[in-house]
Amino acid sequence: MLLNELKGNEKSRKKRKCLGRGIASGKGKTCGRGGKGQTARSGVALAGFEGGQTPLYRRLPKRGFKSRNSKDYQIINLYQINYLVKNKKTTNEIKLQDLEKLGLYDSSKGPLKLLGKGGFQESFSIEVNMASKKLIEAAAKSDSTVKLIDNEHKA
Repeated sequence: MLLNELKGNEKSRKKRKCLGRGIASGKGKTCGRGGKGQTARSGVALAGFEGGQTPLYRRLPKRGFKSRNSKDYQIINLYQINYLVKNKKTTNEIKLQDLEKLGLYDSSKGPLKLLGKGGFQESFSIEVNMASKKLIEAAAKSDSTVKLIDNEHKA
């Protein structure tokens, strides 16, 4: 077998469509490019162009900002913890694994932050990644403890 005897598989190569050979061919005159102007040229960039009218993205106001450095914390409130302790769904010593088993926290979605909404009704000890200042102050006044652990969570 020689190089000049090599052939591709049947139907592996498609014949080029012959453009611009008269109106009757179906691809004559404009060769499938439509009318004249910018859209008939190569490298057309009309995304967002509205024919000279101010485009929508410039008419609408700028809104919002998301910092690249911010972390998304999962939030749990004190009243939820009080409910768990009161109804004996968990022990008085609560760890992150316990909250994960109960479905209140998902370690794959980021660290957990405990907020002080609800106040301390039951006495307990809890482990969280973050806590609000209000909660830490309230814990110091009551006989409950809030232990802050490292923010090295599973990403």
